[in-house]
Amino acid sequence: MHCPLCLNTEAISEYHSDKKRDYLHCGECDLVFVSPEYLPLPQREKQEYDLHENDFEDEGYRKFLGKVLTPLSQFISQRGKSRLNGLDFGCGPAPVLAHMLTEEGVEMSVFDPFFANNTEVLSHRYDLITCTEAIEHFHTPHREWSLFNRMLKDGGVIAIMTKRHLDKARFANWHYKNDITHVCFFSEATFRYLANKENYDVSFPTNDVVLLKKV
Repeated sequence: MHCPLCLNTEAISEYHSDKKRDYLHCGECDLVFVSPEYLPLPQREKQEYDLHENDFEDEGYRKFLGKVLTPLSQFISQRGKSRLNGLDFGCGPAPVLAHMLTEEGVEMSVFDPFFANNTEVLSHRYDLITCTEAIEHFHTPHREWSLFNRMLKDGGVIAIMTKRHLDKARFANWHYKNDITHVCFFSEATFRYLANKENYDVSFPTNDVVLLKKV
């Protein structure tokens, strides 16, 4: 058994069990993740994602994404008149955040393995990468994290939105873990681990948003 994020094999322990799944914990990077036998098959994942009803006209969803857009707008304005390019990774069927960032003057590309599977965009480098409510779905997050590192330019920013786990007691009653497509759960300590390992400045604008700036 190894951690799907940091690949540690010596610090894995049981964390929680319920009627549906068993969860493990990595003592190295603080990731909580489902035991591999509970990873959903692609067809099952797609069925769940097709139930999402986010669209461009949904003002509530646009307001929700504002938690990411607001700190990114500060980054965009600090870069002045330089033309920025970005990638919305895991954009889903309606890339609303990419559209909002285009309105901010950013030249955006999108990628999603189910809805926008254009792997050509993964060969480019970007000033900013967004990943909103997607990282918790990654079965092998060490691969996506390595990809982000490769794609992000020096001085660029990765903006991630995901709810963070806090402790065992609250995890037991946490609704976020009940979605069968949610298989990896990050904490503030997890993001600080990644930042220290790869030389990023890390900040937490809200309780479910993290910004990682490549130094």
